[in-house]
Amino acid sequence: MKKGSGLNAVLVILLAILIVSCKRKEEYKFPFQNPALSCEERVKDLVSRMTLDEKILQMQFDAPAIERLGIPYYNWSGDCLHGIVNEGGFATVFPQAIGMAATWDNELIQKEADLISTEARAWYYKCIRENNNKGVHKSLTFWSPNINIFRDPRWGRGQETYGEDPYLTAIIGTAFVKGLQGDDPTYFKTIATPKHYAVHSGPEPLRHKFNAETSTRDFYETYLPAFEMCIKDGKAFSVMGAYSAYLNVPCCASAFLLDSILRKKWGFEGYVVSDCGAIADIYTGHNYVKTEAEAAAVAVKAGTDITCGAEYASLKKAVEDGLITEKEIDIAVSRLMMARFKLGMFDPQEN
Repeated sequence: MKKGSGLNAVLVILLAILIVSCKRKEEYKFPFQNPALSCEERVKDLVSRMTLDEKILQMQFDAPAIERLGIPYYNWSGDCLHGIVNEGGFATVFPQAIGMAATWDNELIQKEADLISTEARAWYYKCIRENNNKGVHKSLTFWSPNINIFRDPRWGRGQETYGEDPYLTAIIGTAFVKGLQGDDPTYFKTIATPKHYAVHSGPEPLRHKFNAETSTRDFYETYLPAFEMCIKDGKAFSVMGAYSAYLNVPCCASAFLLDSILRKKWGFEGYVVSDCGAIADIYTGHNYVKTEAEAAAVAVKAGTDITCGAEYASLKKAVEDGLITEKEIDIAVSRLMMARFKLGMFDPQEN
């Protein structure tokens, strides 16, 4: 080998690395678009670039695109209690939840949920490919399973639950969550949303103003175990708050439920979504506050990150009135964007 040829080879390699590095940087207009960065770095960068109005719009379940940032439209609504809801007619329909519980077979239910999530991915990509992704039930975020304890036959959705046994509900519900979300260390296959947190029962017509009453022992031994297991063992990344109130505080405005127990005690790191219209119930049904802006502010401050509705449009007024700060809104938006990053929505499909 001629003298200096080794040095030349090293220089060529370094130049090639530099060229590739420059090309990679040119591929991404913004840092949050770079899959090589951590999800935390990408979320922080993205949220820092959003205006207050854009943040507020992303906190509503029908979230519009932010074209200047390349953020696509997304509707957070999906349901798959016993198979995905879709318009194509190809999805597998499994027995309703009460039938799943009757199997006493958590391994079977996890396999079922895994199949449901596979079909959900296929349906999601089909809708995008055909430019038919607007509206409900075309998402990767599912408002399932329903792990409420079914004690009161006047509540007309008992078939959606796994029955009245806390342990069976916890085991089957956790298996369903694991099947939906998958076991990839980086990405969720889909996101599960155990609901309705917490103590959701009673007569159906009264749910928008109903205050659930339990003993302390019943609360912790009957109504919370399934949620706790779905969070701690199942690693559910989403939870849906209930319409009803507990301890005279609407569940979607309860810092006791959403912060003290869910986040601080159980270590929940995901996002909370309201049941549809539950934020409006805070001031129209429970009369907990007087205005929509106040209801939106107390819900977000307590930990409800996204509304199934349009009530959070009033957050702009809430900020102007000093009811909530933009930094508090940033916390909620960051949780929502983290979910979308973990679903791979901003990455090349091959990732």
